[in-house]
Amino acid sequence: MSEIYVTGHRNPDTDSIVAAIAYANLRNALGDRDYRAARIGAINDETQKLLDRFGFEPPLLVKSMRTQVRDLDFDHPPVFGASVTLDLAWQAMREGKIAAVPVTDEEGALYGMLSAGDIATYDIETIQDDRIEDLPLFNLLSVLEGTLVNEFSTTVSSISGKLGIALPQDIDETILCNPDRILICGSQPELIAHAIEKGVKCVIICRSDIRPEWQSSPGGTVIISSPFSPRRVSRLIYQAIPVSRVCQKEELVAFHLDDFVDDVQETMLKSRYRSYPVLDENDRVVGTLSRFHLLRPRRKRVVLVDHNEASQSVPGLEQVEILEIIDHHRLADIQTKQPIRVRNEPVGSTNTILTAMYQEHGLVPSPKMAGLMAGAILSDTVLFKSPTCTKRDIAMAERLSRIAGLSLEEIGRSLFSSVSRDKSAEELFRTDYKQFHISGQNIAVSQITCDDSAVLLERKEEFLSVMRSMKKAGAFDMVLLMITDVLKEGTWLLFVGSDEVIGQAFGAEPEDSQLFLPGVMSRKKQVIPMLTALWG
Repeated sequence: MSEIYVTGHRNPDTDSIVAAIAYANLRNALGDRDYRAARIGAINDETQKLLDRFGFEPPLLVKSMRTQVRDLDFDHPPVFGASVTLDLAWQAMREGKIAAVPVTDEEGALYGMLSAGDIATYDIETIQDDRIEDLPLFNLLSVLEGTLVNEFSTTVSSISGKLGIALPQDIDETILCNPDRILICGSQPELIAHAIEKGVKCVIICRSDIRPEWQSSPGGTVIISSPFSPRRVSRLIYQAIPVSRVCQKEELVAFHLDDFVDDVQETMLKSRYRSYPVLDENDRVVGTLSRFHLLRPRRKRVVLVDHNEASQSVPGLEQVEILEIIDHHRLADIQTKQPIRVRNEPVGSTNTILTAMYQEHGLVPSPKMAGLMAGAILSDTVLFKSPTCTKRDIAMAERLSRIAGLSLEEIGRSLFSSVSRDKSAEELFRTDYKQFHISGQNIAVSQITCDDSAVLLERKEEFLSVMRSMKKAGAFDMVLLMITDVLKEGTWLLFVGSDEVIGQAFGAEPEDSQLFLPGVMSRKKQVIPMLTALWG
């Protein structure tokens, strides 16, 4: 596992998505080819429009960072087709000191598992049963390193019969030359001739000259010549069967690459297998997993951008190795097991910090990347009208616009006219939605930035209905929706919760679950601090 995921927060806004793309691009350009932009939520309309304009694909969607089977150093033993001989499989297992190997069908999908115990059990059974059924001829020739003596045999695909060994002192040809017989013999030409005459199913001639008349034998006997002794052939012949007849096919326990290690551990506790097949998304076998592989799992490696709060980060964060944090929000509750690089600056956009990092490394972003990053700064600072906006944000955005060859007005003109009127109230609410834990209070705050708040306010009751449901389902103390109008330079605040709390926090009396906050453009700097001061 070499990938390092760069990801923003849940329900990502434009700054979060672009920051992941920009930082992965920066690291890769500097020779660190393992960085990959990721996201842990859906792309909103504004972000998608900006990505489309500058020709970028959305980052990889990652639903969880919990450790998966694909993160483990599982084994990659030989994988055998169902028709492979038992002899070949056993040799590979013995040489590789492998306890079990997967068996696959013609499509590469799991057919069964073959263990050393399966082979041992089969060997014991052959002592009690000297009859062989439907033994593929090609398998037998391979194991015995044999050749076909007579042309007739080329029309035969398999052989069956009771195994017999002709010793030099044997004289009872009637018993040995029964047609339902696989006869192993040495330099015994008279016996061989009699067996062919009687139509014995198969004659295996060991270390002996072949007579010309046997090569043109018209009868129904398959004649094979082998360089091995009769004793060795008598053992090898049982190893010529396909592994499909010996391997375990019922009640198989297998894991997929995307399975979480926590779930795998629970399953292993309920079974006693030494090795488990690992399958890909097409159910093809890619390896095997044992209990000891779970002792020291490799954690996914992650760089967090535009957030440093566990509740806003990817599910399974406690199982990852955080390498770095680049953010412009308050320091929160994320903990690491070792020192890491943290870059946290009081600016209006994470992309302002990233632009400085490009400069520090002497790297100029491409015109398309520069345009994308400029758009992200304009988005997070609400066209420089947010109180979080700093002179550095403006300076960096202007520098990026010159590289992109576009004016900031041109980039920002359509940025906030991207809110889809066709989406449901819940979809719009969850577009840029965050959870906060403040002095024992759990609150959810969503923000929709637009250029015409009146259209969205017409759907007020829809929003409030969604918010009431969320408050109940998520056990929130309060749920808020900021409808921020860039033209009016203010925010309509819809809320489900205490009128008294809202009134005290913002110094105005709400009416019918709503309140207009002139000049309020930032959730981070103008809403959360007011609630923190009240509850703190």
